Amino acid sequence: MQESKTVEVAAAVLEKPDGTFLLAQRPQGRIWAGYWEFPGGKLEPSESARDALSRELKEELGIEVLTAYPWITRVFVYPHAKVRLHFFRVVKWGGQLHPHEGQQFSWQHVKDVKVSPLLPANEPVLRALALPSLYAISNVSELGETEFLLRLQRKLDEGMRLIQVREKGMPRVVLENLANRVVSLAHGSGARVMINADVDLANEVGADGVQLSASQLASLKERPKVRLCSASCHNLEELRRAEELGCDFALLSPVLPTKSHPGAVTLGWEGFAEIVKGSSIPVYALGGLSRQDMTTAWQHGAHGISLLRGAW
Repeated sequence: MQESKTVEVAAAVLEKPDGTFLLAQRPQGRIWAGYWEFPGGKLEPSESARDALSRELKEELGIEVLTAYPWITRVFVYPHAKVRLHFFRVVKWGGQLHPHEGQQFSWQHVKDVKVSPLLPANEPVLRALALPSLYAISNVSELGETEFLLRLQRKLDEGMRLIQVREKGMPRVVLENLANRVVSLAHGSGARVMINADVDLANEVGADGVQLSASQLASLKERPKVRLCSASCHNLEELRRAEELGCDFALLSPVLPTKSHPGAVTLGWEGFAEIVKGSSIPVYALGGLSRQDMTTAWQHGAHGISLLRGAW
């Protein structure tokens, strides 16, 4: 039997500054009527996903898209069709929302979605949305443990919500003690902690997950048994492997020249964008960046940025 054609769809995550996003309820008379979804619609022949996004939001919601960032692409097989959803994060629009097709709208927060049922394809999208824009990497080797922990607490108070403990060369017993303290501080502020490369340590200290190295990514046959799993990638092949393994997100580097690897070949923003285009998982940009690069990262398809020195 011939495989059915994939239906291409542009989907919008309309986001307000307060962190809420818009969900729409499918109207009566349609497949999956009554289910909640992100607004959007099918691409027309020869239409780009970005153009379809603007057209659909104008037709469905009566708004003009002003600023939209490419995000993730998810493929989902429903009983009636195979759908490829091209998600955009829409952060600025003109006009007032109006249900042109009679559907219901609801602004929701990712940590407390109150409407149901949701279309099955949107569950992993919500998990991805729960990831913050900044992924901080520890820098005890330069700051010293006491100073680092002081800065960590300050940043947690300011809203930092995702930290990777990466201290290569640190003795295991010292690293375990540090990781325990980071987890305690982070969890006290509602933040999550990833441990670099060491699955056993992540489980021992009660961390939220593990950051796989590129070599681990290549050798593992299945996803580690942790709540969150990310992978360090440097090319398209490694990013595809991270997706196959079931990682929740990935790091892609180096985007720009770094202090730690002077003279190394870099991706550049265009190279970064080409690799992450179509990724099914959120990707953080890493390498030679500062907080001022966040918007540039979004424009090139990143979920956010990861910082080492710049985070602290």
